[in-house]
Amino acid sequence: MLGFQQKLSLSQKLSPQQIQYQKLLQLNIMSLEQRIKEEMEINPLLEDELIESGEVEQEQIESDPLDTTDEFDSVSDASEYDAEDYMNEGDLDSDRLNFSRDDEDRTRPIAPHKVSLSDSLLDQLHLLDEPRELRILGEMIIQSLDKDGYLIVGLEPLVEDLEMFEHISVSIEDAEKLLKKIQIFDPIGIASRTLQECLIVQLENLEYDPYYTYLAKEILSEHYNDFVNKRYKNIESKLNLTDDTLKLTLNLIHKLNPRPGEGNISSEQANQITPDFTIEKMDDNFIVSLNDKSAPSLTLSKTYLSMLESNKRKRKISPRQKETHKFLREKFESAKWFIASIQQRRHTLMQIMTTILEKQFEFFEMGPKSLKPMIYKDIADEIQMDISTISRVVNGKYVQSPVGIHELKYFFSEGLATSSGEDISNKHIKEILKELIEAESKKTPLSDDKLKDMLNEKGIKIARRTVAKYREAMMIPVARLRKEV
Repeated sequence: MLGFQQKLSLSQKLSPQQIQYQKLLQLNIMSLEQRIKEEMEINPLLEDELIESGEVEQEQIESDPLDTTDEFDSVSDASEYDAEDYMNEGDLDSDRLNFSRDDEDRTRPIAPHKVSLSDSLLDQLHLLDEPRELRILGEMIIQSLDKDGYLIVGLEPLVEDLEMFEHISVSIEDAEKLLKKIQIFDPIGIASRTLQECLIVQLENLEYDPYYTYLAKEILSEHYNDFVNKRYKNIESKLNLTDDTLKLTLNLIHKLNPRPGEGNISSEQANQITPDFTIEKMDDNFIVSLNDKSAPSLTLSKTYLSMLESNKRKRKISPRQKETHKFLREKFESAKWFIASIQQRRHTLMQIMTTILEKQFEFFEMGPKSLKPMIYKDIADEIQMDISTISRVVNGKYVQSPVGIHELKYFFSEGLATSSGEDISNKHIKEILKELIEAESKKTPLSDDKLKDMLNEKGIKIARRTVAKYREAMMIPVARLRKEV
């Protein structure tokens, strides 16, 4: 038997325009430029016009030249999405951010072509006078290197794969000889299987003082565990060395490159940071500016607007003209909302960055030690915005100021109470911790307990486990591994 039931529910709705604004808000300046270019490609009513004031012509947006009184001008209202649908929708599709470099500003310098590490190694391999089967194995070795340049799979599996898939048989002895040749390619030590092997290869093929080279090889080959665990007294005793001799030998080892592939994998351009904001000091004040001058200035196409206006005035219109008018009308609405979203994004970003500057004024005056505890809610309450909006803005965006380039998330941190009752940022505590460790005696490094006591003496109430957590976050090893002779 069928029955009827009433149900009252409360749900949050986001219009497509709100979704568009939220997505634009989370883009950094480089992604925003690409997003604007994409929108210009799909919407003929958008044009790139450098306006003297840097503002879009408001009269084109606010005064709608097309009153929706025409019989053929019925465009349905935009449907609304559930908030959950938006959250599940994810970021912009990756293909929407991939543009040809020909679309970039012609005034920008073109980055020189960078040869990848793999290509460089393959070129060196092909210069060797080796038979075909060993060249194929060499290519497999090079393609199996990790980002630091180490051979992570071992020779035996590669030789087995070569025989299984290429029907080529190579002995382990010949494979080892080939690997030794690859390991002295530029950079030397590439394709090593362990750190120990990498360092020894460099010692054997680079020119250093013969005596200290011999001692360094002896330490790495025969006393490697003592070296890794910094049991220097054991090394001195076993090799009958003085403190000075051991120190000079260790200095030589520290000159070697433990990651021969590092810096050659990813391109320089991929690691480049373009600040979204600039803060400059003028007299006693700081001036905040948004770094969006390279983004196209958008305006509505007068050509298409006049076309729409002329169609509107016609009393009789063909079906083809009606469809054209409807298409342009939809694009007009889309362009109007897109320009408004860009302007709203700019206003929101400036509002949040200005508030961060006001709350962290002392940081921009005196540096990291003056950073105050601050959370997203502090900014959200100040400017009457949602915390999620603050999160979208600060994520992945950077500011350039007199004290350096920092991600906006850097300015947000929890605080700990001091003996005077004031709160101090955990980033400030990390800075103090780092200074204490840098000033310690390397022969007797400070333990976490000792560091805790020293911070307590400075009025910072902190537990030993918290000291250990901060130290590990800064990638500083324990006291035993910081010990030097």
